[in-house]
Amino acid sequence: MSARTFLSTGKKIVAIANGGTIEIPKGCEVHHEVELAVVMGKETRDCPASKVMDHVAGYALAIDCTARNLQIQAKNKGLPWSTAKGFDTFSPISEFIPKESIGDTGNVDLWLKVNDRFRQQGNTKDMIFSVPKLLEYVSSIMKLEAGDVILTGTPSGVGPIKAGDIITAGMKPGNADKDIVQVKFNVADRNGLFQA
Repeated sequence: MSARTFLSTGKKIVAIANGGTIEIPKGCEVHHEVELAVVMGKETRDCPASKVMDHVAGYALAIDCTARNLQIQAKNKGLPWSTAKGFDTFSPISEFIPKESIGDTGNVDLWLKVNDRFRQQGNTKDMIFSVPKLLEYVSSIMKLEAGDVILTGTPSGVGPIKAGDIITAGMKPGNADKDIVQVKFNVADRNGLFQA
């Protein structure tokens, strides 16, 4: 596992590098969700959608992993479910993609395969809320800082992964011929104290 700094602000996110391993905690059913990640470039608070993209530094491709059984248990009890998304290795993310590489966040193709079989294929144009509207909403609640990473939503096809699987994913602007980024991650059981 490595800590990666996206911007020179010193803010870090814990991420596994391309080719690393997603770890499945004991007793957890873990699901994949491929997403466009937005990397903020400057402090942003109460910023309208019409101006918020000026605060974005760039993007990344992320896989949002969720221990679905823990999430369901917490929701059923009316409890927060941050544990379901908070395990080490649960946010594998690509290298930083400069802002100019994606002209329109409303037209980005995303795909994810498990063991070379497509599970997810979609485009950000099908999201319920646009990236600018999402960022406006988040910035109305909390101040975003340079280097903060916001995941934006996932296409249909979310499903389970298990030890031994190989996950590959990619992303390209909707009008491009080839992916601007691809990632590959192994999946293995986690050796640790946690037991669901």
